[in-house]
Amino acid sequence: MKVLIVDDEKMIRDVLREYVEFEGNEAYEAEDGLQAVRMCKEADYDIILMDVMMPGLDGFSAVKEIRKTKDIPVIMLSARGEEYDKLFGFEVGADDYVTKPFSPKEVMARIAAVTKRHRSGGKEERPVYKFEGLEIDMKGRNVYVDGEKLELTPKEYELLFYLVRNNGIALSREKLLSDVWGFDFFGDDRTVDTHIKMLRSSLGEYRKFIVTLRGMGYKFEA
Repeated sequence: MKVLIVDDEKMIRDVLREYVEFEGNEAYEAEDGLQAVRMCKEADYDIILMDVMMPGLDGFSAVKEIRKTKDIPVIMLSARGEEYDKLFGFEVGADDYVTKPFSPKEVMARIAAVTKRHRSGGKEERPVYKFEGLEIDMKGRNVYVDGEKLELTPKEYELLFYLVRNNGIALSREKLLSDVWGFDFFGDDRTVDTHIKMLRSSLGEYRKFIVTLRGMGYKFEA
């Protein structure tokens, strides 16, 4: 698999290259959006890791340019975790959005998920997830426990959906705060713990799917 890494920080490119190549893939690098656009015109890649904040041509603009001629899946990398940034990223054609600082292992897991979904024509994206008696309808924003519809708070829905989308991936409290609440949220780790406690209470016996990672955070495992 050919992976194009686009970031103006050499250290980040080096770390991602190491992980990409360790898993037997080919890594290519671009220092900014303009170089990435040129490289995509000259060659094909299986996936692009695209930084947002770069000099010359930012990541959002680069994705829009690339999308005019190539259908290459893109994972955005950004220190900006506001909801409107993520939504804009998806609007311009990004397939996933990872907030910095990130775990390289998490990025590799997301690469695997995005490329698998892309190769299957998007069929991997299920509107409804079922885990035993727990049914989660993300598009309809409904959650059922043994057929009974739950009434969750807006943030509980967002937290549960985020956990499910990242099934099997370890998520720190800081990561959850950044991606679910936004990195500029005024609060602390206890906010995550409080909402996890309320969510588990609502899920009943299916609370077992939300696993506590001692000293780190949580993950959804089903």
